[in-house]
Amino acid sequence: MNYGNNEEIKKRMAELSAILKQANYEYYNLDNPSLTDQEYDKYLRELIVLEEKYPEFSDPNSPTKRVGGEAIDKFVKVKHKIPMISLADVFNEEEIYDFTNRIKNAGFKPEYVCELKIDGLGVSLHYEHGKLIFAATRGDGVIGEDITHNVKTIKTVPLDLKRDIDIEVRGEIYMNKATLEKLNQERERNGESKLQNVRNAAAGSIRQLDPKIAAKRHLDTWIYHLPNPLDYGIKTHKEAMDFMAELGFKVNPASRLVKDEKGIMEYIKEYAAKRSELPYEIDGIVIKVNNIAMQQELGSTVKYPRWAVAYKFPAEEVLTKLKDIKFTVGRTGQITPNAVLEPVLVMGSTISRATLHNEDYCRELDLRIGDIVSIKKAGDVIPEVVEPKLERRTGAEIPFQMIKNCPICGSLLVKKGNVDYFCVNDDCPKKNIAGLIHYASRKAMNIDGLGEEIIEDFYNEGFLKTIPDFYTLKEHREEIIALEGYGNKKVSNLLLAIEESKSNSVERLIFGLGIRGIGAKNAKILASTYKNMANLREATYEDLTSIRDIGEVLAQNIVNYFRVPSNIELLETLENKGINMNYIGNEIASNALITDKKFVITGTISFMSREEIKELLENYGGKTVDSVSKNTDVVIVGEAPGSKYDKAKSLGIEIWDEPKFKEIVDSL
Repeated sequence: MNYGNNEEIKKRMAELSAILKQANYEYYNLDNPSLTDQEYDKYLRELIVLEEKYPEFSDPNSPTKRVGGEAIDKFVKVKHKIPMISLADVFNEEEIYDFTNRIKNAGFKPEYVCELKIDGLGVSLHYEHGKLIFAATRGDGVIGEDITHNVKTIKTVPLDLKRDIDIEVRGEIYMNKATLEKLNQERERNGESKLQNVRNAAAGSIRQLDPKIAAKRHLDTWIYHLPNPLDYGIKTHKEAMDFMAELGFKVNPASRLVKDEKGIMEYIKEYAAKRSELPYEIDGIVIKVNNIAMQQELGSTVKYPRWAVAYKFPAEEVLTKLKDIKFTVGRTGQITPNAVLEPVLVMGSTISRATLHNEDYCRELDLRIGDIVSIKKAGDVIPEVVEPKLERRTGAEIPFQMIKNCPICGSLLVKKGNVDYFCVNDDCPKKNIAGLIHYASRKAMNIDGLGEEIIEDFYNEGFLKTIPDFYTLKEHREEIIALEGYGNKKVSNLLLAIEESKSNSVERLIFGLGIRGIGAKNAKILASTYKNMANLREATYEDLTSIRDIGEVLAQNIVNYFRVPSNIELLETLENKGINMNYIGNEIASNALITDKKFVITGTISFMSREEIKELLENYGGKTVDSVSKNTDVVIVGEAPGSKYDKAKSLGIEIWDEPKFKEIVDSL
């Protein structure tokens, strides 16, 4: 992000620091967070980036240099002999590989232990001669709180070990899902507010002054860390886990020793799928170097060990701030409001823009600039604003207002139908540019190298005003080379890509023309049905409505397009310039497993992209949809699937995992 001058940078760093410190206090001290984990992670990552880039402005007491909150006064403070530092978070496969590559580049060839990241409260347990002496929270990583009186009520915490030994172990205090549900039912009967989640419930329970209250909460533990394993002759983390289990601690059996990144990704995929079935909440996977000597050589930063990370499951719905609403003009002249967002990580990718569809959508949601809004990816791909968080409003938010004039040319907008506004000025620059960008796009004529900025440059220079001008750009070769940033090789490659686009199968041209409502899939159906542009031009409304997936509205749009003389003139011009007008793609084949079925894709398939899967299914007469319903026939499930997988299971819909899908693809 660009913050401008030094004063703005310092102001933003101070603002982020204040937000995070308040969040830490609410989370660790009050057990009542106002920020979600995702929001906290977003602000923390932004501050880390700024401190790395501008270390001269870094605050010695920055939240990036601390682990959590301070110990609260009602508990005795305890200093950890070995600091309880937290783990760095990673959010996608690329960041996992960055972690493992850093270790390899340091000269190591490690094995890893993968563990479930339990959503609870960190705890340190201290024993002398095998007897529990005291228990402490993480606190700020250096100073924690003595919670011995409540920890003794947790039945899985041994008061006496199986050996006479002095030892400290660390783990997580948590509450099972069923326990929280039962507790909330009881609180509701008593007129009390419900507890938000298992983490808050566990933390609130362990901080009760009266241990009788904590005892009623039926808390549990998983122990996962031995801070000083070499003192006991232990050489690996796996051995440490086994050792702690032998002493009587509850160690999670789901932990697994893996050889490499493939093993890590398989573990993540497995437990992303099993997550909803577990009796307790997990929010990710912890990945640790197994060898203790390697751990010590890799060492730690002020806050994080370099030998371990926590992979956090992608949030399907996250929160961020709606900074502004901007209006864009599409190739048909349609005006679309768009959300300008504080950048936020959604399912592994950073989102800073999202469509708001139309005026009615904005008004139904009562969206206001300055709102905290929830964002999700529709169909795991397109970012979408779900709703504003009304409880987060301050009164300073600005209500949505629909514009009356085109944001580019100033023409008065015209409302067509019930919801959509249009710029009807045929000479509107943005409308023309949008149409040109669409024509050259990957799903249309796929002219490699002709991105939005280049098309805008050529438009402004006067080289490219209409679609046929793509094919006369070669006449401006020397002028283009003279422009800043356009070398001889770049221009040669661009002109070659334009020439190659002439031989595309005609469905790309049909889509590229921008006929209202005709997407890439319907364009292919039309091309494979009519075989060439001439036949499509002669198709009647009745002919078109008889085709699968071409309804009455689309049929009328197609007929209307070919009634316009300038559109016919455009097609004749393109044909004279050598653009192919015939269908040369594959015929739509038939397959009993795919034809006429509706598919939903969730997660990542390793051997095919989402677009390739869609194309394959369409080639065999299948249809892909975004959401799972009782009308869905098959859900294709890849790595790290979202809630669609759970919904498919609950509805009893057929599921193809990656091996099953690979088997079907290979048989086609």
